[in-house]
Amino acid sequence: MAEVKKPNNTIDKLALIVTTYKRQQLLEVLFDSILALEQAPWRIVIVDNEQSDQTADMVAAFAGKVTGQWGTTVADQSGNEERVVYAPQTENLGGAGGFSAGVAKAYELGAAWFWVMDDDVAVLPDAIAKLSKWTDRHEVIQGSRFDYDGGPFYWQYDFIVPLGIPNPIAPAAFGPAGYRVMDTLCFEGGLFNRRVVTEIGLPDPRFFIYWDDTMYGYRASKVTNPIVVPDVILRRTREIGNWDIAGVRQLNSTSDMNRYHIMRNRGYMARYFMTYGDFRPLVFGLGTVLTAAKEVIRLVMVDREHLKTGLVQIAKGWWASRKLMHDPTWKPMPSLE
Repeated sequence: MAEVKKPNNTIDKLALIVTTYKRQQLLEVLFDSILALEQAPWRIVIVDNEQSDQTADMVAAFAGKVTGQWGTTVADQSGNEERVVYAPQTENLGGAGGFSAGVAKAYELGAAWFWVMDDDVAVLPDAIAKLSKWTDRHEVIQGSRFDYDGGPFYWQYDFIVPLGIPNPIAPAAFGPAGYRVMDTLCFEGGLFNRRVVTEIGLPDPRFFIYWDDTMYGYRASKVTNPIVVPDVILRRTREIGNWDIAGVRQLNSTSDMNRYHIMRNRGYMARYFMTYGDFRPLVFGLGTVLTAAKEVIRLVMVDREHLKTGLVQIAKGWWASRKLMHDPTWKPMPSLE
């Protein structure tokens, strides 16, 4: 693995990639936090899945503040020296499509590192410095987060591949190494470098929402050793209803659209496991049953008002996943080499 040189706690040609859709108030909070960063990103790519005039105006105002604070920077492959790049989409591509488009844009511009996030977080001022200390030894880095209430946010970094589910009881401690190797990723603050993107290709936009970042981390684990670190780099800014489980874990509220994609996208997950030789039909089938059971529990304990429609979406998604598993035209995302 080639070492990446970096001066003064910065990250070389860092592209901060944001995907947003109809959440301008949250986006404004994120913009303010970016302006408070102690180090300037090389590029800030804003993927607007709404193609909204309001968002376009916000990005223009933000770009002016960024230039006023940090000035222009090293030209990208297009010759542009401005740090903020606005990338409106012609349709809502979902989080998966938005991140795929954002990483593609940053890659095209010549980014060396890709730091991805939704619009419902705020970065901490020293986040880049915290991440930079890991970038000379590792190529995929997941920082830690504060939850909406300011407490620690536990993220399930251990993905049980045969079952296709996160390990809910993986140890929260980071051990003597000060980090844990993982086989997944979260597009809420995940950082990865250009070599990884070149080898495994772009995030798969076909997921639309859910499991897209998990599978990107899984694919990355085939070419490097992704890690999760204790350094807190951002905080969540959107409150989500949840069921507190013995003060140790939380089961968050979600939407019927998410419920459908949670089940449907297991079809894509299975296809990637088939591609890499990790598919075990009976074990994966058990994982699908466990996933459906978890969603039913979520409906009963957190989203009871959507019980009837939610059950329908779980069933529809499950059926759609079976079709995807047998689609003869399906191919994995290609590498960019």
